Amino acid sequence: MAEHPELVCAYHLTGDGHGEPIDWAAVNAWTPDRGQVWIHLDAAHPDTQAWLTDGAGLSAFVVDGLLASETRPRCDWFEDGTLLILRGVNLNPGAEPEDMVSIRVWIDGNRVITTRLRRLMAVEDIRGQLAAGKGPATTGQLVARLGARLTDRMGPAIEELSDQVETLEDQLVAAMDGKQGDLREVRAQLVDLRRVAIALRRYIAPQRDALDRLSQFDEVWLDRTVRGRLRETVDRVTRITEALDEVRERSAVIQDELMSRISQRMERTMYALTMVATIILPLGFLTGLLGINVGGMPGADAPWAFWVVCAGLAVTVAFEVWLFRRLKWL
Repeated sequence: MAEHPELVCAYHLTGDGHGEPIDWAAVNAWTPDRGQVWIHLDAAHPDTQAWLTDGAGLSAFVVDGLLASETRPRCDWFEDGTLLILRGVNLNPGAEPEDMVSIRVWIDGNRVITTRLRRLMAVEDIRGQLAAGKGPATTGQLVARLGARLTDRMGPAIEELSDQVETLEDQLVAAMDGKQGDLREVRAQLVDLRRVAIALRRYIAPQRDALDRLSQFDEVWLDRTVRGRLRETVDRVTRITEALDEVRERSAVIQDELMSRISQRMERTMYALTMVATIILPLGFLTGLLGINVGGMPGADAPWAFWVVCAGLAVTVAFEVWLFRRLKWL
């Protein structure tokens, strides 16, 4: 494989759960009468396209599907095989789970060809199972196992989102008036949570439809056991989709409550500022009137006039406060 880096791995399925690793020469020498094989390729390598076209004999449309840089989950039937594109959460170190990793699958009976742009942990799981003798026995079971492992890997990420929603609900309930920082933190976390939920659902919902469509195809390798496993995986993906919908709905409720609290806080602040301005307005008028520089100003030469004015302003403030309380404005 070192001389052909486009080949990530290849196995001959022995039929008893084991996978016998094969090299590039064995991959090229394979024919349908030599048993069932799984060939896993690096879609980013420049030699992969040439081998898919010339070595594997696939059509241009299928090759484009196996090598496309961006694609959504789907399942397409052809006369010579089936093209299946799936996605899994990105569990690579330092990656975001919503940056979902794609795997493209071509099944034509005794041969399964998969391509990847980035490492996918579900593939590593199946490789470990084949090495331990607990892997898929047929190509149909391999496809069903791949869909199941992708779904299993989604579970913890979805549960983490649900836990984050519960944490945000608790933080919102515990946020006290005057703690502006708490609400800002909740708002920032909520925006990120909704973004992740939307990104995950964008790919997981079509994946459910793709697997469901695959289970309905009339293919020899789709026996009763494989169909049952595919339907079970479809059911689990449906539950994951419903969990994501619940996360989105609860996030929307939190968003509405958050905006309501922020609006109430702004209203209280504006009300306080309005009341202060209302109290200050008469005082400003009186001091402005007494500050005009014209003749005949009463008390201009009296030393006691300043204290009389101050007392009058205090009485005015006291009267305003009494009046506002009487009107239930305060």
